[in-house]
Amino acid sequence: MNEKTNDSKIALVTGGNRGIGKEICRQLAQKGLHVLLGSRSQSQGEQAAAELAESGLTVDVVTLDVSDKDSIAQAIASMVKSHGGLDVLVNNAGVFLDNEAEAHGSVLHIQGKTLEDTFRTNLYGPLHLIQACVPLMQARGYGRIVNLSSGMGQLAHMGGGSTAYRLSKTALNALTRIVDAELSSPHLKVNAVCPGWVKTDMGGDNATRDVAQGADTAVWLATLAEDGPSGQFFRDRQVLDW
Repeated sequence: MNEKTNDSKIALVTGGNRGIGKEICRQLAQKGLHVLLGSRSQSQGEQAAAELAESGLTVDVVTLDVSDKDSIAQAIASMVKSHGGLDVLVNNAGVFLDNEAEAHGSVLHIQGKTLEDTFRTNLYGPLHLIQACVPLMQARGYGRIVNLSSGMGQLAHMGGGSTAYRLSKTALNALTRIVDAELSSPHLKVNAVCPGWVKTDMGGDNATRDVAQGADTAVWLATLAEDGPSGQFFRDRQVLDW
């Protein structure tokens, strides 16, 4: 199979209006991909696109709330109509609700609503998008799926607290493995990435990494060559234990 050139690839980045997501959009656009910036808010998406345009980068804004199946369906239908398909999906959108939850998300106090709201965005959103996008990738004979996970979801180093977030990222890692096992294709690759502790609205000002560092491995995975890895978990382009 002939490898697609970057400028022929269509990439959708969820939660692309700020933080790591916007930086992923920036770096993918710099590599020549046609980037679709997914944002729950059309106005915030357009503002992010305008900021990228100041650097000479063009991205299209897609209104997309990953916690809403109807929003996903509408966004995918619009994308197919406008662009004909999809090559790259970066499941970046996520929430961290434990700091506002009971006892900061202690497993002994966490409530169902916090779990449900977290899973709706952090797990069900990526699942529904993968279900919608994989057939588009299969039709084009090429696909790269990147799931933004976290070291807080590693079973190998699991700690306490932040229960909803931890569980959602552990489940996202499992989803990554399941999708890879079912696809079992050299042309479609799915991987998870821990960006590290990044200075964003979620990470806070005390975080140790900037957004460029946080986005690097996700962009690398989104543009893997045909002989690249699949079904693995990475930080700083190095494999992590699940």
